[in-house]
Amino acid sequence: MGTTVHQIYEEMTRIAPPELAEGWDNVGLLVDCGGTVNKVLVALDITPEVVDEAAAKGCELIVSHHPVIFSPLKKLSPVDVPFQLVQKGISAICMHTNLDAAEGGVNEMLAGIFGMNEMQVFAEGCGRVGTIEPISVAELAKKAQTELAKRCNLPLDGSEPVQVKYADAGKIVRRLAVISGAGGSMFEDAIAQGADCLLTGEANHHHACDAKRLGLSLIAAGHYATEFPVTAAVAEKLKKAFPELEVQVSCENRDPYTYL
Repeated sequence: MGTTVHQIYEEMTRIAPPELAEGWDNVGLLVDCGGTVNKVLVALDITPEVVDEAAAKGCELIVSHHPVIFSPLKKLSPVDVPFQLVQKGISAICMHTNLDAAEGGVNEMLAGIFGMNEMQVFAEGCGRVGTIEPISVAELAKKAQTELAKRCNLPLDGSEPVQVKYADAGKIVRRLAVISGAGGSMFEDAIAQGADCLLTGEANHHHACDAKRLGLSLIAAGHYATEFPVTAAVAEKLKKAFPELEVQVSCENRDPYTYL
């Protein structure tokens, strides 16, 4: 008897306990086609390209960070990704804000990239804050660009670099806060933790203005770039738990934006 979707889901609940998810979120086994699993594809997003990739590789299951079903479904058609999954007999497990907050999850992975020490939880369990080797904001932004590019589906020749922007409040960064994805609105939480800088995926114009005015530098390194690296960590955890499975990280899951 092979490994079942539900056995893998149980392991994912240990990796990212569902009780850590925000109340507005939709996490779990969102598409259950049943059957046994021999191959798993791990992705950030389940897009039509990722579904086709999973089918071409013979994967019966996709494990993703972003939910493939988020808003209530009122109808289904062939253009809808859940429809495509069922049509191809591929199940989907989606672990979102619970994986953000989990031990060893998205934000701890992100903190590790920047060598964070004395790590603490903040922003309702989602973010991480701690000390790093002193560095200027500009140097930290460049490091984010370099280190995140190594962990994303980007050309190795640097022809499509991670797009990073920053607001420099003018002081060396010794205490860093990180929140992957769309964390710019949490800059006040970072200030309350004594951070010199908040590194996140997305932050709007007003977040940058207000953070800088209040003495907090802000680095926005992209939603995709700050979260995709967790796919490798999830894949490794599943390989360890299920040595009989073939677990791959998606090659077709890319930043939806094209940058000029």
